[in-house]
Amino acid sequence: MNITGIISALIIGAIIGALGRLLLPGRQPIGVIMTVLIGMAAALIGTGIAQIVGVRTTSGIDWIELVLQIGLAVLGVAIVAGLRARRGHRRAPR
Repeated sequence: MNITGIISALIIGAIIGALGRLLLPGRQPIGVIMTVLIGMAAALIGTGIAQIVGVRTTSGIDWIELVLQIGLAVLGVAIVAGLRARRGHRRAPR
């Protein structure tokens, strides 16, 4: 992977992660870096699922693949936010 691929993955991950956070109602106690990581993972997994189920790659925007990626980002943000919220409730009051 070259530098262009790495930069593209970061940008796409940030966009997918941000869309996932925007679509999830409420406040999520996760940072920007975690959002980008979730977005990158969702983009990779969504692409893999799209290829497995036979979604064709086009020269334009692959809408089905994009919907899969954003859906996975919403799920990822919800899981991480839920885990962080639980961890916060288990701490003893100061």
